[in-house]
Amino acid sequence: MALPVITSQQVRKHASRSSCWVTLNDRVYDVTAFLADHPGGADLILDYAGKDVTAIMKDVQEHEHSESAYEILYDNCVGVLNDTTEITESMQDNRHFEGERARLHQRRVQLLQQEEEFKTYTRPDFHPSVTDVNTDMKQHRFLDLRQALIPQIMRAKFTKEFYLEQVHKPRYLPTPAIFFGHPLLEPLTKTVWYMIPTIWLPYVGYQLYQSFTYHHPIATTLFFVFGIMIWTLLEYGLHRFLFHLDDLLPDHQLAFLLHFALHGFHHYLPMDRLRLVVPPALFVLLAYPWIKLAHLLFPPLMSHGVIAGGIFGYILYDLTHYYLHHAKVLDFHFKEMKKYHLAHHYKDFEAGYGITSKFWDNIFGTTLTYT
Repeated sequence: MALPVITSQQVRKHASRSSCWVTLNDRVYDVTAFLADHPGGADLILDYAGKDVTAIMKDVQEHEHSESAYEILYDNCVGVLNDTTEITESMQDNRHFEGERARLHQRRVQLLQQEEEFKTYTRPDFHPSVTDVNTDMKQHRFLDLRQALIPQIMRAKFTKEFYLEQVHKPRYLPTPAIFFGHPLLEPLTKTVWYMIPTIWLPYVGYQLYQSFTYHHPIATTLFFVFGIMIWTLLEYGLHRFLFHLDDLLPDHQLAFLLHFALHGFHHYLPMDRLRLVVPPALFVLLAYPWIKLAHLLFPPLMSHGVIAGGIFGYILYDLTHYYLHHAKVLDFHFKEMKKYHLAHHYKDFEAGYGITSKFWDNIFGTTLTYT
């Protein structure tokens, strides 16, 4: 009679006194009944429950087992060890996951293509149409744009599929949305664009000054440029692997809340003028660990230069982001990047992660085409 095929994963499930399996070479043995009769005691076998005993049974220093011991095993053979089935099942699971992921992504993109903005975002005079909040609420039953958004997310009972479909479908209000609705918290979420250079350029100057005190201007300049390059990679990495971690997002309301606060809001209301740059209080929290890491990894001359470059790169990023959303761009590069970034919002949000340039998108194969 042909023996059943058993995988290592299945063997590991039988690792208790009530069901004890071991493997020897390519065979699986059920030694549960032999536990009480083992000369060395049951615990010695249980140490290897669900595991392979080929090496230990041949180990002279431990105890080289006799032929009778092998005969007892042979009498209790329950199957052939073969992990090919396990690998095949894993591949099937992966294919199912990728197929489901592709289906959900296609569904979300189709929702974008139904909107008027999908047809007009490449035009120089592009401007989204104002959302009718009453109709939007009745039709989609997602969030009431007349009320504070964060409390609604906290109380909601959305499914993950529904939340991600709706949060990636852009709306537009002529005035800033209500975020917290709290008189103390609400102002912290609003930032006019010119506050970014006003607050952070002096800090960049301070870091450069500290680096120049070591009297190596060429080195300081090189480290400054190096810091800008580090920022561009962070810009891409954070946008792709943190802000768009949609598929790995837990199906839980608290996860939706964090996702919405970090980046979901920006895709839900991408033209909100006062939520296009990072609020200074939030940026302090985000930047502090990176600044400490730079001081830990690099000597002072280098760390001050790298920090200056990194913060300067961030300033360029935030100003560019605002410029692409709200300015009538003139420069050819920014005209291209405006279309590119708006395509990320209105055509396909799973590509085109670069804001200031397409460099890292080209490197990592996530370049977005919009024509």
